[in-house]
Amino acid sequence: MTTTNNKVMTTQEVADRFNELARQEKWFEIQDEFFADNVRSIDPPNSPYFGYAEGRQAVRKKGEDFVNRVEAVHRAYTTKPIVGGNYFSVARELDFTVEGFGRIQWNQVWLYEVKDGKIVLEQFFY
Repeated sequence: MTTTNNKVMTTQEVADRFNELARQEKWFEIQDEFFADNVRSIDPPNSPYFGYAEGRQAVRKKGEDFVNRVEAVHRAYTTKPIVGGNYFSVARELDFTVEGFGRIQWNQVWLYEVKDGKIVLEQFFY
């Protein structure tokens, strides 16, 4: 469990820390700090880019495979999280060049589910 002062972090606290790291583009640090062992990562059905991964290692590999294909980042922006219940979401804008796809401009919504201070689900909408 992710804790602060021996207390399980709330969804708001996880979202706040997520925001702090996201503003620094520290995505793997977010995974290390918050992803549960059984985390699931879901992209839209029929996505030409990514699909589904389950478990910390598989989700990490999905992220690493993505980063390794990025040739250039022209613009990246993440909004502050919006929290509702055990969920929070952010909007993410990316303008980047990806090997095999060329230049892509993405406007996405990312949804996260938090349980016991850990992220158990990340889902991408684009």
